[in-house]
Amino acid sequence: MKKADTIWMNGKLIPWDEANVHVLTHTLHYGNGVFEGTRAYKTDKGLAIFRLRDHTKRLLNSAKITMIKSPYTLEELENAQIELLQKNSFESNVYIRPLIYLGYGIMGLYHVKAPVEVAIAAWEWGSYLGDDGLENGIRVKISSFARNSVKSTMGKAKAVANYLNSQMAKFEALESGYEEALLLDDEGFIAEGSGECFFIVRDGKIITPPNDNSLESITQATVIELAQKLGYTVEHRRITRDEVYIADEAFFTGTAAEVTPVREVDARIIGEGKRGPVTEHLQKEYFDVVYGRNKDFEHYLTYI
Repeated sequence: MKKADTIWMNGKLIPWDEANVHVLTHTLHYGNGVFEGTRAYKTDKGLAIFRLRDHTKRLLNSAKITMIKSPYTLEELENAQIELLQKNSFESNVYIRPLIYLGYGIMGLYHVKAPVEVAIAAWEWGSYLGDDGLENGIRVKISSFARNSVKSTMGKAKAVANYLNSQMAKFEALESGYEEALLLDDEGFIAEGSGECFFIVRDGKIITPPNDNSLESITQATVIELAQKLGYTVEHRRITRDEVYIADEAFFTGTAAEVTPVREVDARIIGEGKRGPVTEHLQKEYFDVVYGRNKDFEHYLTYI
């Protein structure tokens, strides 16, 4: 991670190394906090945040779900992210991490009297799963950890606590020699990656699981909208693990992952064992969108 000059905390820009919290910060002990992952791209017109409003809305929705009252409005949080990028000297693409968390003041499980804090950090960050992964695809392991059940947690919130599940799945995959994990839901159907949504391609159709057991992904929605505009048939339905094994293509989507091909799952080669033509087409078109080269989608960009 490359340091920036400042981090926005509770309405002020703080030097990067001084943006600290108390050891008794409530979220640190009990896991109730929410965050976002947003990207800004160096376009021909300068740095532009991709789908700023949608990401900020989801941040506030996550806070509502987890019973945290944000001290800042949608517009204030949007302006804070813009200000942060304006005041730092970024030379390449940027990842933005807003965080609403419960600070120092009380202990115990009843959280509503804990002070609510907000921090927004941003740093230059390249491809999450590697440039080689974007071009040649990655190897994926279906995890022994099931995606958090809707009967026991709230998956529509991008909540801090939900990501212990993802960390354990990711660790298991890497320790087993793979590059990413794919989680099933508690009924055995494909849910999502450790931090990405999942797609397969069969007989020219693009298929992605419903969001019953996954985050409502902004990148997934973008890719679906883009694919339909390009004339592809998109199906939102359940996928079994064995259907993944016989897919013609597979890929992950996410703010960090962007559009990353999957070349192998559980030692089964997917398609030709490389980025497939549909994936490559969607990947190219997606990058045209986020870099401002597709005028039909330019309304998703907030130029800095």
